[in-house]
Amino acid sequence: MLQPSDKHASIDDIRIGDSVVLEKTISESDVYLFAGICGDFSPNHVNERYMKGSVYKTRIAQGALVVGFTSAAAAMFGVKYGIDGVAAGYDKIRFLGPVFFGDTIRVEYRITKIDKEKLRTHAELKVTNQDGKQVLAGDHLIKFLPYDAGKGTA
Repeated sequence: MLQPSDKHASIDDIRIGDSVVLEKTISESDVYLFAGICGDFSPNHVNERYMKGSVYKTRIAQGALVVGFTSAAAAMFGVKYGIDGVAAGYDKIRFLGPVFFGDTIRVEYRITKIDKEKLRTHAELKVTNQDGKQVLAGDHLIKFLPYDAGKGTA
Protein backbone atom coordinates (compact mmCIF):
# COMPACT_ATOMS: atom_id res chain seq x y z
CA MET A 1 0.00 0.00 0.00
CA LEU A 2 1.21 3.50 -0.78
CA GLN A 3 2.02 5.60 2.26
CA PRO A 4 1.95 9.40 2.44
CA SER A 5 5.32 11.03 1.99
CA ASP A 6 7.01 13.13 4.66
CA LYS A 7 7.92 15.65 1.99
CA HIS A 8 5.46 18.17 0.60
CA ALA A 9 6.45 19.28 -2.88
CA SER A 10 5.26 22.47 -4.44
CA ILE A 11 4.69 22.76 -8.15
CA ASP A 12 8.13 24.44 -8.32
CA ASP A 13 9.72 21.12 -7.30
CA ILE A 14 8.34 19.24 -10.33
CA ARG A 15 10.21 19.13 -13.65
CA ILE A 16 9.25 18.24 -17.21
CA GLY A 17 10.25 14.60 -17.66
CA ASP A 18 9.70 13.52 -14.04
CA SER A 19 8.14 10.08 -14.22
CA VAL A 20 7.18 6.73 -12.73
CA VAL A 21 6.59 3.31 -14.25
CA LEU A 22 4.16 0.64 -13.04
CA GLU A 23 3.99 -2.92 -14.38
CA LYS A 24 1.17 -5.39 -13.76
CA THR A 25 0.18 -8.74 -15.20
CA ILE A 26 -3.58 -8.73 -15.82
CA SER A 27 -5.23 -11.80 -14.35
CA GLU A 28 -8.65 -13.32 -14.78
CA SER A 29 -9.39 -12.43 -11.16
CA ASP A 30 -8.50 -8.76 -11.83
CA VAL A 31 -11.11 -8.66 -14.60
CA TYR A 32 -13.83 -10.46 -12.62
CA LEU A 33 -13.26 -8.48 -9.41
CA PHE A 34 -13.37 -5.24 -11.39
CA ALA A 35 -16.58 -6.40 -13.13
CA GLY A 36 -18.10 -6.97 -9.70
CA ILE A 37 -17.15 -3.47 -8.57
CA CYS A 38 -18.25 -1.53 -11.65
CA GLY A 39 -20.89 -3.85 -13.10
CA ASP A 40 -19.20 -4.28 -16.50
CA PHE A 41 -20.04 -7.93 -17.19
CA SER A 42 -19.93 -7.48 -20.97
CA PRO A 43 -19.41 -10.78 -22.78
CA ASN A 44 -16.19 -9.21 -24.09
CA HIS A 45 -14.78 -9.70 -20.61
CA VAL A 46 -16.55 -12.73 -19.14
CA ASN A 47 -17.71 -15.05 -21.94
CA GLU A 48 -14.92 -17.06 -23.58
CA ARG A 49 -17.29 -18.94 -25.93
CA TYR A 50 -18.74 -15.67 -27.23
CA MET A 51 -15.31 -14.12 -27.73
CA LYS A 52 -14.06 -17.13 -29.73
CA GLY A 53 -16.19 -15.70 -32.58
CA SER A 54 -14.71 -12.21 -32.27
CA VAL A 55 -11.65 -10.76 -33.99
CA TYR A 56 -9.78 -11.15 -30.66
CA LYS A 57 -10.64 -14.88 -30.26
CA THR A 58 -10.52 -14.56 -26.45
CA ARG A 59 -11.69 -12.34 -23.59
CA ILE A 60 -10.22 -8.87 -23.06
CA ALA A 61 -9.85 -6.69 -19.98
CA GLN A 62 -12.17 -3.72 -19.44
CA GLY A 63 -10.76 -0.44 -20.73
CA ALA A 64 -11.72 1.20 -17.46
CA LEU A 65 -9.59 -1.37 -15.60
CA VAL A 66 -6.58 -0.36 -17.68
CA VAL A 67 -7.34 3.32 -17.02
CA GLY A 68 -7.49 2.39 -13.33
CA PHE A 69 -3.86 1.30 -13.49
CA THR A 70 -2.96 4.72 -14.92
CA SER A 71 -4.60 6.15 -11.79
CA ALA A 72 -2.38 3.87 -9.70
CA ALA A 73 0.66 5.24 -11.56
CA ALA A 74 -0.52 8.81 -10.84
CA ALA A 75 -0.81 7.90 -7.15
CA MET A 76 2.71 6.43 -7.24
CA PHE A 77 3.94 9.66 -8.81
CA GLY A 78 2.27 11.74 -6.10
CA VAL A 79 3.81 9.68 -3.32
CA LYS A 80 7.27 9.53 -4.93
CA TYR A 81 7.43 13.31 -5.35
CA GLY A 82 5.47 14.26 -2.20
CA ILE A 83 2.64 15.99 -4.04
CA ASP A 84 -0.32 17.25 -2.08
CA GLY A 85 -3.00 17.27 -4.73
CA VAL A 86 -5.80 15.50 -6.52
CA ALA A 87 -6.50 14.23 -10.00
CA ALA A 88 -7.93 17.08 -12.05
CA GLY A 89 -8.92 14.91 -14.99
CA TYR A 90 -8.00 12.75 -17.92
CA ASP A 91 -7.80 14.07 -21.48
CA LYS A 92 -7.75 12.31 -24.81
CA ILE A 93 -7.81 8.73 -23.50
CA ARG A 94 -7.56 6.37 -26.45
CA PHE A 95 -7.59 2.58 -26.47
CA LEU A 96 -5.13 1.53 -29.14
CA GLY A 97 -5.30 -2.22 -28.69
CA PRO A 98 -6.78 -4.94 -26.51
CA VAL A 99 -5.40 -6.11 -23.18
CA PHE A 100 -5.74 -9.87 -22.84
CA PHE A 101 -5.79 -11.98 -19.70
CA GLY A 102 -2.14 -12.77 -18.89
CA ASP A 103 -0.75 -9.64 -20.58
CA THR A 104 1.79 -7.67 -18.59
CA ILE A 105 1.12 -3.98 -19.03
CA ARG A 106 3.65 -1.22 -18.46
CA VAL A 107 2.21 2.17 -17.49
CA GLU A 108 4.53 5.09 -18.10
CA TYR A 109 3.52 8.36 -16.41
CA ARG A 110 5.66 11.34 -17.47
CA ILE A 111 5.23 15.07 -16.84
CA THR A 112 4.97 16.98 -20.12
CA LYS A 113 3.67 20.40 -19.02
CA ILE A 114 3.61 22.47 -15.85
CA ASP A 115 0.97 25.22 -15.49
CA LYS A 116 2.10 27.26 -12.47
CA GLU A 117 -0.76 29.74 -12.84
CA LYS A 118 -3.42 27.00 -12.46
CA LEU A 119 -1.20 24.88 -10.15
CA ARG A 120 -1.55 21.88 -12.49
CA THR A 121 0.78 19.38 -14.05
CA HIS A 122 0.02 17.50 -17.25
CA ALA A 123 1.38 13.99 -17.72
CA GLU A 124 1.56 11.72 -20.73
CA LEU A 125 0.07 8.26 -20.15
CA LYS A 126 1.57 5.49 -22.24
CA VAL A 127 0.51 1.89 -21.65
CA THR A 128 2.24 -0.91 -23.54
CA ASN A 129 1.97 -4.69 -23.36
CA GLN A 130 4.77 -7.23 -22.91
CA ASP A 131 5.50 -7.08 -26.65
CA GLY A 132 6.01 -3.30 -26.55
CA LYS A 133 2.74 -2.63 -28.39
CA GLN A 134 0.99 0.51 -27.15
CA VAL A 135 -2.54 -0.26 -25.91
CA LEU A 136 -3.53 3.09 -24.34
CA ALA A 137 -2.58 6.74 -24.73
CA GLY A 138 -3.80 9.78 -22.88
CA ASP A 139 -3.06 12.70 -20.60
CA HIS A 140 -3.58 13.14 -16.86
CA LEU A 141 -3.72 16.32 -14.80
CA ILE A 142 -2.82 16.82 -11.15
CA LYS A 143 -4.10 19.88 -9.26
CA PHE A 144 -1.76 20.93 -6.44
CA LEU A 145 -3.51 21.79 -3.17
CA PRO A 146 -2.22 23.56 -0.07
CA TYR A 147 -1.23 21.28 2.79
CA ASP A 148 -1.38 22.24 6.46
CA ALA A 149 0.57 19.77 8.59
CA GLY A 150 -1.17 21.08 11.73
CA LYS A 151 -4.61 19.95 10.62
CA GLY A 152 -5.87 16.40 10.74
CA THR A 153 -3.51 15.24 13.48
CA ALA A 154 -4.58 13.80 16.79
